[in-house]
Amino acid sequence: MNLIVDIGNTFAKFAVFQKDKIIFKTSFELALFKKELQVILKAHDSIQNCIISSVGRLKESDAKFLKDNLHVLELNSRTKVPFKNLYKTPTTLGVDRIALVSAAVKNYPNSNVLVIDAGTCITYDILTASNTFLGGGISPGIDMRYKSLNNLTANLPLLKPKAPKQIIGNTTKSAIHSGVMNGIILEIDGVIDAYKQEYEDLTVILTGGNAKFLSKQLKSSIFANSNFLLEGLNYILQFNSKE
Repeated sequence: MNLIVDIGNTFAKFAVFQKDKIIFKTSFELALFKKELQVILKAHDSIQNCIISSVGRLKESDAKFLKDNLHVLELNSRTKVPFKNLYKTPTTLGVDRIALVSAAVKNYPNSNVLVIDAGTCITYDILTASNTFLGGGISPGIDMRYKSLNNLTANLPLLKPKAPKQIIGNTTKSAIHSGVMNGIILEIDGVIDAYKQEYEDLTVILTGGNAKFLSKQLKSSIFANSNFLLEGLNYILQFNSKE
C-alpha cells in the first residue's frame, strides 16, 4: 500500500492506494497532521511507501514522524518523472502540476492531454502524444478574482461565487457574478478551443476544488476527475519504486 500526502497552505490530504485504486482518503487542518497520520497507519498497517507533495509548510516534527515510520519520497524538481519535461524553468514548476501531468501519462498514454486544474489558480498543462510536457498557463482562480475586485477597489463588495442567471448583471452584485463567472467560463472554453487548433484528438481533464462547479457550465467536452492529482502522485511513487 502507498500513502499519498498532499500538503496545502492550511489543509492536508491523505490518500491510501492499493496499487492503482484509492481505498481511503481524507483532508484535515495541518495542526492535526500527526494525529491523523497515526490513525491512518493504525488502520492501514500494510503501508510502507509514501510520497509527499508540499506546497505549504509542514512542521519539522511532523515531517520527522512521517519519515521515521515510512519510506518517504518528497516530490521536487529533481524527482524522476514519467515524462520528458521541456519546461524551461523546471525548478519553478509547481509539484502539483508535475503530479497532474504524471496522472495524464498514466491514464491517457500516447495521447494529447490538456489538464486544467481549477483551484486557487487555474492552471493549464499540455502533454503531447510523444509523452512530452511543454508547459501551459496560469491565471487567477474563482476566489482570487472575487477577492481582487474587493481588495483593489473602494466600493465593490466581497461575494461568494455564484453562477449568474443571465449575461447582463443589473445590480452591482449580479454584475460581479456575471463578470467573474462568465469570464472564467469563456476563458476556459477559449483556451480549450485554442489547444484543439494545435492538437488533434485532444483529451481535456478538469480537476481541482472548483471542477465540479465549473464542469456543468463549460460547452467543451471534458472529463472531470477530482482525484487526478492524487493519482498522479501515486504514479510518481510507483515510477520511482521500480527496480
